Amino acid sequence: MSDWVGVALFIVVGIVFGAGGLITSFLIHPRSKNNFKQETYECGLPTEGPTWVRFKTQYFTYALLFVIFDVEVIYLYPWAVSFEHLGLAGLIKMFLFIFILILGLWYAWKEGALEWR
Repeated sequence: MSDWVGVALFIVVGIVFGAGGLITSFLIHPRSKNNFKQETYECGLPTEGPTWVRFKTQYFTYALLFVIFDVEVIYLYPWAVSFEHLGLAGLIKMFLFIFILILGLWYAWKEGALEWR
């Protein structure tokens, strides 16, 4: 039963931090309401034409691919630092990891996710 105390404590702390942030935000948020606050932009020039414009999903696709390969670099650096201590097993695991990422990139390329339309 003592193994679950850490899990319960983690859940309680998470709930307290989440609820605490929401309660604090509710208590200290500005309460002034006027027409200026209801506009789309609070600063700058008023918009001309439709305010809500659809963005291409390619922006988000490129951003997600960047995050994926950025995370790859995060995993590659510690592996490169401790390469001598890992031996052949570490080398095989890293090649497998890189192969899976290249397979994902190939799939995205094949599906046309990298084409700008």
